[in-house]
Amino acid sequence: MDTKFYFAILGVLGVWRFTHLLNAEDGPGKVLAHLRRLAGHGFWGELLDCFYCLSLWVAAPFSYFLGSGWSERLLLWPALSAAAILLERATAQAAPLKAALYREDPPGK
Repeated sequence: MDTKFYFAILGVLGVWRFTHLLNAEDGPGKVLAHLRRLAGHGFWGELLDCFYCLSLWVAAPFSYFLGSGWSERLLLWPALSAAAILLERATAQAAPLKAALYREDPPGK
């Protein structure tokens, strides 16, 4: 297997894992849940609440270390984020559907 392909796959999985960890998991002893609460409602809180935004920031160091030149790094940055987003969409559980509201008119109306 080509070494670059191998590291690209590892990069995608790494970006997805770290982003999912920071965005959606409680962590041991609920450390990450506590971190998200401490972040509040400002920039950091909103960043930790948005998988798409967070994946872009997490992908930046991955692209720096995986890329071999600046042009490759700049292309890898959004590509790793996009792949992590696609992986998240493919693995996320759909929200349960709400029951439809059903109302019957009383007889004689």
